[in-house]
Amino acid sequence: MESLFSHYALFLADTATIVVAILILAGGLVAIGKQKGKGGGQIQVTDLNRQLETMGDSVQAARLSKKAGKALQKAHKARRKAEAKSGIAKPCVYFLDFKGDIRASALAALREEISAVLQAAQPGDEVLLRIESGGGMVNSYGLAAAQLLRLRAAKLPLTVMVDTVAASGGYLMAVVADRIIAAPFAMIGSIGVIAQIPNFHRWLRSKNIDMEQFTAGKFKRTVTLFGENTEAGRAKLREELEETHAHFRDFVQTYRPQLDLAQVATGEAWLGSRALELGLVDALGTSDDELLNAAKRAKVLAVHYQRKSTLPQRLGLAAQKSWDSLWQAPLS
Repeated sequence: MESLFSHYALFLADTATIVVAILILAGGLVAIGKQKGKGGGQIQVTDLNRQLETMGDSVQAARLSKKAGKALQKAHKARRKAEAKSGIAKPCVYFLDFKGDIRASALAALREEISAVLQAAQPGDEVLLRIESGGGMVNSYGLAAAQLLRLRAAKLPLTVMVDTVAASGGYLMAVVADRIIAAPFAMIGSIGVIAQIPNFHRWLRSKNIDMEQFTAGKFKRTVTLFGENTEAGRAKLREELEETHAHFRDFVQTYRPQLDLAQVATGEAWLGSRALELGLVDALGTSDDELLNAAKRAKVLAVHYQRKSTLPQRLGLAAQKSWDSLWQAPLS
């Protein structure tokens, strides 16, 4: 009678096989979808001043008399008409929203949104970016941070707002900002790197199943899912993780030189209030308050890149997420 462990290992192996099959199928479907129609996407812009004003008017309509409510709407309309007629353009605040997963999938939209903002921005404009991410793949989040550096190069002031979490790769992005605002209970930090992978070698060996892997280059593969891992391979992976962590630390130090890295670059994450004490953020607050304040001094435009995804692409994304849950590359 096989042990519980054997059953569990068999289940994981079956799951991995199924996921790989799904990935192959989904990859083919995605390729077909791309061939049939390359639609791309488009930039959508929302006037948040007008949106906030409309929301306020709805509440006012419930508390004011019908006559007073109409007068208020008329006054708003007259003000907007006068502003348009004056020809004097208010400074713009561009609002971007980044919700990150392990692969930083939102990066594709972020780079398009930043390109659009850079095309339109004028002196005096600024950018508000809301980040919600617990981190993920190092190269993806490194590229996301590099995209934000384009805003700094254009001398556009950047404020990052964190309502729930900006940890690891999420914080790697946040440090690029001129200012970081976090909610009191947001999770901040996690300046560290991790890699993990299940290994089925012993189970395969117990079933007399050989795993053969061919590489060129001593460290082409350090650890593996089905093969036998060696101490040399493990040591090399640890070395790579330490090197990546050193780059992470240096990047953080460049943009927040006031931080005591010996204290904060331990892989720990802190609540916003403690993060403020440690210098990881500059102020406590929510994105809602920051947007309301921005609307009082400037025209706030929410910029969002919407890409039309096909069914095959959605299937491919679902399969990729399943694979991510089984195997994780070095994560920041």
